[in-house]
Amino acid sequence: MNFPSGSGILRPGMRAVWLLAAAVATAPAWAATEVPVWHTLKGHNAETFQDLVKAYNRSQSDVKVVVRAFDTPEALDQALGAAAQSKSLPALAQIGDSHTLEDIAQRSYVQPFHALQKSSALKNTRWFVSPDNAFIHDAKGQLMAFPYMLEIPVMYYNQDAFKKAKLTPAVPQRTWMELQGQLVTLANNGSRKCPLTSDLPVSINLENLAAVNNQLYASADNGLKAKGLPSFSFDSTYVRHLALMISWVRSEIMVRPDAGMRSVSRFAQGECAVLMSSSGHIGEFLGQRKLRYAVSGLPYYPEVTRTPGNPFVSGAGLWVMKTAKPVTDATAAFLGWLSQPEQAARWYQQTGFLPLTQAAFDATPASYYANLGQWRDLVAVYSGKSVLTAQGFRIHNYPAIRSRFQQILDSALSGQQPAVTALKTAALEANNLVRQR
Repeated sequence: MNFPSGSGILRPGMRAVWLLAAAVATAPAWAATEVPVWHTLKGHNAETFQDLVKAYNRSQSDVKVVVRAFDTPEALDQALGAAAQSKSLPALAQIGDSHTLEDIAQRSYVQPFHALQKSSALKNTRWFVSPDNAFIHDAKGQLMAFPYMLEIPVMYYNQDAFKKAKLTPAVPQRTWMELQGQLVTLANNGSRKCPLTSDLPVSINLENLAAVNNQLYASADNGLKAKGLPSFSFDSTYVRHLALMISWVRSEIMVRPDAGMRSVSRFAQGECAVLMSSSGHIGEFLGQRKLRYAVSGLPYYPEVTRTPGNPFVSGAGLWVMKTAKPVTDATAAFLGWLSQPEQAARWYQQTGFLPLTQAAFDATPASYYANLGQWRDLVAVYSGKSVLTAQGFRIHNYPAIRSRFQQILDSALSGQQPAVTALKTAALEANNLVRQR
């Protein structure tokens, strides 16, 4: 049977053509470019980052950021190695500097962040941390990674605990010996179970004992000199300090430092009066309704320095992987969006990581700092030029050295060896590890 044209009935072949045309017409002109991001953020900070990613994905249709979380840096690093082999690398990966910047930069699958800074999304951005700070910067002051998770060690204190102990003023003292007197008072007035604790024993008792007292941590200008191997030599200041910490543990005015999250959790729950830890917990603590806390700088010894110095920057950055140009361009667009004042200020205020940009710091109102003690002043100094003792350090094989320092400090604080013996052992073993290639 023949049907007249225009009857509205299609032959089978023509029907397939029309269906295909309709599908093409309703499909997007192009698929969004995926930007995989791998990180090891935990809890509150991971949620804050995920919220930002969702906001970015909603704000445009050209790029889709896909997040994958890892339990530990070691797990992420192992996955990166496998991804490099299978050519399935993410666009960005959170990697800690570990004070071995060159070792990371020399990986075949990594490209320096400063190569992306010429893109329109990142051009002319004024980063907050000074380029003379060795953390994530190369010898020329160029950023090797996106400086997104930078932090410093601080002293948190429970304001209610200080008021209950009737300490006046109700803030921790900045010298170690004056702090000792306060800890005794806290222990005798409501904080017996945990006057003080920490989750950063190496950072507090070795690395930043040097920086906060305006001393070099290692020779060869903390390993920043182009020539000469750095070495460790822990002098009488270190011996005196470790002996003091051993006595604090023995007399129970300090709970022995724990490198895990137990110490942080105890402070968050109001069990501890003072916590020495990284600033990256500020956002998490702000979310604890029953915790009234503030922030102070780490203690120092006035016999060594007249005024306290600034602790080393630590933490991690988002390292850019070598991927196809469309992915790299999309990555630059995402990082540019994170760098905009609104997003960057939100990240700083909700996490406690150092400001990403100067604009983020400037956009933060005074009201934000109202109940955070010295936090604004502790942060502000990192946008200016650093003195040599606070610029950071660069030491080959430092992850292994830090691990050994952790073990030795734990042994000493457990009463298994005196301070002098522990520090001599630590220096000797560290110097051997520096020379290993």
